Amino acid sequence: MNSNTLTNENLLWIEGLKFNARGLIAAIAQDERDGTVLMMAWMNRESILRTLETGEAHYWSRSRAELWHKGATSGNVQKVKQFLYDCDRDTILIKVEQVGNVACHTGARSCFFNLVSIDPG
Repeated sequence: MNSNTLTNENLLWIEGLKFNARGLIAAIAQDERDGTVLMMAWMNRESILRTLETGEAHYWSRSRAELWHKGATSGNVQKVKQFLYDCDRDTILIKVEQVGNVACHTGARSCFFNLVSIDPG
């Protein structure tokens, strides 16, 4: 994944993605080794392009209204191994090598650690 491979022709699929009214699309980061869902964040066209150019995950921070390079300050970067989108073209799945084994801003490996008990009875 580098800028030499990012041509208009091979990036036409981006135009087919279904961004929301704010120009964002949901992106799930998943550990490529064991399948753990690490986090959900938002991407826009610029963050998608930056991710593809650098091979490391970039997202759009809604609270700061700016591009966000995952791990730029913490060192817990996400090296992209696969970049996929779903059949409806409204969600992205990024399979990553999580450097530092911490994806959540709380210091946890995954943002998904709050378990809800379900009583099917």
